[in-house]
Amino acid sequence: MTKRLALALAFTCAPLLAQSVILNNSGKKPTVAIRNSTIYPVTSAPIANGTIVFANGVITAIGTNVAIPSGATVIDGAGLSVYPGLIDSGSQVGLTEVSSVAGTNDTSELGDLNPNARAEVAVNPHSNLIPVTRVNGITTVIAEPEGGIISGQSALIQLSGWTPKEMVLKAPVAMHIHFPRLRTVSFDEQPQDEEAEKEAKKNYSNQVDKLRDILRDAQAYSKAAAARAKDTTVRRFDRDVILEALVPVVEGREPVIVHASLARDIKAAIKFADEFKLKMILADAEEVAQVIPDLKSRNIPVILGPILALPPHEDDPYDLIFTNAKTLYDNGIRFAIQSSDSHNARNLPYHAATCAAFGLPKDVALKSITIFPAEIFGIADRIGSLEVGKIANVIVTNGDPLEIVTQVKKVFIGGEDIPMDTYQTLLYEKFLKRP
Repeated sequence: MTKRLALALAFTCAPLLAQSVILNNSGKKPTVAIRNSTIYPVTSAPIANGTIVFANGVITAIGTNVAIPSGATVIDGAGLSVYPGLIDSGSQVGLTEVSSVAGTNDTSELGDLNPNARAEVAVNPHSNLIPVTRVNGITTVIAEPEGGIISGQSALIQLSGWTPKEMVLKAPVAMHIHFPRLRTVSFDEQPQDEEAEKEAKKNYSNQVDKLRDILRDAQAYSKAAAARAKDTTVRRFDRDVILEALVPVVEGREPVIVHASLARDIKAAIKFADEFKLKMILADAEEVAQVIPDLKSRNIPVILGPILALPPHEDDPYDLIFTNAKTLYDNGIRFAIQSSDSHNARNLPYHAATCAAFGLPKDVALKSITIFPAEIFGIADRIGSLEVGKIANVIVTNGDPLEIVTQVKKVFIGGEDIPMDTYQTLLYEKFLKRP
């Protein structure tokens, strides 16, 4: 076989290997011990010259005096650091591939109201963005839909697995509402004339009314379903998958991630959430510093990001977005950080690092992309830190993962050692290379 043909086959077949890169994987997860390393559990003090052991995908021991099981694969971590896998609290990884090719994007549905859309059924396990993301230590992401007013429900996925079902840790995670925005002038917008401003306000009111109407309908649908469940003689009603998807939301069982950036839109969104008693999580929130009392009094968590972005108005301080994390931390408000990206989700650590450069304690910055999102999304008993009994999402680095010069040497997801080579190289070496 010629080198040209081998290379062509490598690129053709790469998507088949782009997710689970354990070639001829038996499905049995190994026992691994990483010793002589500095371990950062995140929820407790660093462990110098420590050992971490995981078997069958779960952490079984961690500390300085840990017995290594016989038959374990032993990795000498001298001079290296061990951290929990990083968590992106909002991205489109797995839902999009080539932005300019519509057929490779499954992030949104037609229309404004799509609460029945679920991200986990749209995830492409063979996306080439998955290995690009995890090579920098991100092992778990919130894959979230976008577009319209109610975009749908997000899923928490591991960046490893052959099928969407195998990748999903939790779904649905939350309903996503992009709260209507009353248009204002930003860097890339032109001032409106009087008529255009009136039209914008009218459109804003119509969108809020549309959102209010569908939630009221969902409340009525919930009551009807409850009545029917208690008494089968109650008149049957036609099933509505759109309203059915909103029942856990209006009943307060499923959180709502409300996307709003400007202070007045955030205040309007909070007022709206109060009206329907929604379990609200605020996302985006560029002007979050102006609504601290509203968030604190209601214990509303915040998903910040992207951090590496311009402020919304031309007369805003240049560091407005960079300092939001410190403001939330100083006021005792729970928060996490998202990349809000797909192709560049791998830069998540540097979003957190920027917050650290502008006053957020460095250990807290690390928590904002590990244990904090796990706590906010109700899965801290499984991921987010290095503790016995948790899923073995582990990264091995030669330094602080928030530093851009740091290299991620190894990535373990669910206890599996994910090769860091390119898939084309793996394919060539495994199947196409000839003496």
